[in-house]
Amino acid sequence: MAVLERTYKRYEGTLSPEWSRFLIIPRHAVRNIFRSKLFTGFYALSFVWPLVCAILIYLHHNAEALAILRVNVVDVLPIDATFFQTFVAVQGTIGFFLAMLVGPQQVSRDLTNNALPLYLCRPFSRSEYVVGKMSIVIILLSTITWIPGLILFLLQSYLEGWTWFSANIPIASAIFLGSLVWIVLLALLTQTISAWVRWSLAARAAMIGLFLIPGVFATIVNEMIQTHWGNIISLNALIANVWAGLFGTFVRQTSQVQERRGGQIIREALMTEPPLWASWFMLFLICALCLWLLSRKVKAYEVVK
Repeated sequence: MAVLERTYKRYEGTLSPEWSRFLIIPRHAVRNIFRSKLFTGFYALSFVWPLVCAILIYLHHNAEALAILRVNVVDVLPIDATFFQTFVAVQGTIGFFLAMLVGPQQVSRDLTNNALPLYLCRPFSRSEYVVGKMSIVIILLSTITWIPGLILFLLQSYLEGWTWFSANIPIASAIFLGSLVWIVLLALLTQTISAWVRWSLAARAAMIGLFLIPGVFATIVNEMIQTHWGNIISLNALIANVWAGLFGTFVRQTSQVQERRGGQIIREALMTEPPLWASWFMLFLICALCLWLLSRKVKAYEVVK
């Protein structure tokens, strides 16, 4: 409208709380994401494994169903920490592919179309922008990881009784913390790659490479110098150790390797798995590096030399 007419007036509606302003980004992004039939179908399939786990829990407490299926209760998987750790690992793998479909295109679109000044010229900080973009992955992956995991835990507690629930509360915290660590790591990695690699196909390839290539180098290092410390550069090994530590199944493996030549032992080495604190520390360094790289790219303007 023309300013000279002076018919404009100040907005008098209710203002959104400052803490929730970042939610405007996932609110519109999720709507666009589910327009993809490929993503919607894959997202629906991600609930198959939780359904299978729920059936296994139900069979443990239903003798009639076991009799109909002619299955012995001994042959059914035990419902313990290993069961829920397997659930988190499977859903975490599915969550990786979901994050790979969604994440790499979020920041790159804004950078390509010079949309960051439109965000940051409003009462919207860079931190809120980054948290808003990360929350897209965090919200989607939460619905397939720790939320159904805790529902399964409550189902098992309801069928088994209060004694089982009180004795296995650490499993519930492990489901939540283990899933949260993995989700935050994926959210940071996808947004960082999206900011630095603007071609979505190349960004997805980089995402896969971050998990495959260091794992290959870790295996080579382990074989060359007869150690397990090479796993410290493998994201797969790091998150697996963290999960095992949270669920109480971590065993610091120690193996003795001998090399014989001419019937004589010429070298003897002791291979030890890195401690849990080393895995946590490496994940912390990776997250800190991602935040630093994001801070270099998420700016209202960019100087091109």
